[in-house]
Amino acid sequence: MIQRTDWFPTSREAILAMARNWQDVTGSETDAFGIPTTVLSELGNLITAAHTALIKAQNETTRTPVATAQCKTAFEALTAKMRDIKKRYFLTPPLEDADYVSLGLKVPDSTPTPSGDPSAQVMVETYLVGRHELGIKIIYVTGSAADPANKGYRIWYSLVEPGETPPVNPDDLHKSFFTKRKKDLIEFDFGDSGKTAWFAVQIENDGKKGPWGPLVSALIP
Repeated sequence: MIQRTDWFPTSREAILAMARNWQDVTGSETDAFGIPTTVLSELGNLITAAHTALIKAQNETTRTPVATAQCKTAFEALTAKMRDIKKRYFLTPPLEDADYVSLGLKVPDSTPTPSGDPSAQVMVETYLVGRHELGIKIIYVTGSAADPANKGYRIWYSLVEPGETPPVNPDDLHKSFFTKRKKDLIEFDFGDSGKTAWFAVQIENDGKKGPWGPLVSALIP
């Protein structure tokens, strides 16, 4: 069985059924989709080859490692052709909803899912990586990473020389970068070694910002 995470079915039998359905639908509506007959002929040949290879690979008498490999190759060729047809002919111009249904494809959802305002509070936990490098890990103080409102993290920081006054609150931090990762890496300049980096984080979501996390510090190696 071929496991897929996209729009393809999850079994070879179902892939063959979809391909045959495409053959039926496009064969009767060739002008509507604008698919050349040569392309439909190629699809038909690949369907036949995949069907023959699948039978051979599933039969106890003819099933061998070679037959299994041939079946895999045949289905890779078939699915590659189907992807090409979908991209080249089904999406230009865009399909109507009825076309998606007739071809066994999922009708796209054009309504964006509201994600809400970020309200969780997060902080940075640092760890040593190498010279002039600090690894950072996002830790949730409140809320959950599963909340769709928590799309990314604006990490603010400032570097303080030994003896200098450290920042009192997050508003005193001057540099920032945005990341969607819960673990990331900051590379500092050679001359920053021995300085103290101060951090605070806000969750960001399409320009909307969550509450500040607490100030944390780490010595730059």
